[in-house]
Amino acid sequence: MKEAVLILGWILFYFCLVSLIAGLIRPVLVLWFLDRMNRLKVLKIYGIISLILLAFLLLTEYYFN
Repeated sequence: MKEAVLILGWILFYFCLVSLIAGLIRPVLVLWFLDRMNRLKVLKIYGIISLILLAFLLLTEYYFN
């Protein structure tokens, strides 16, 4: 079960990184649900999610392995 959570977390982390890069090129690709789309919002939304996921994954790998 731990491995499944870690694999899912890494998949979500890499998805956020790909979305972050795609959003820096064209923000409308990842922020289609907002009324205003700019690169700063892409950095705020997907950057914060990526950092939180990375911290969670590093902590879980450190404590569970």
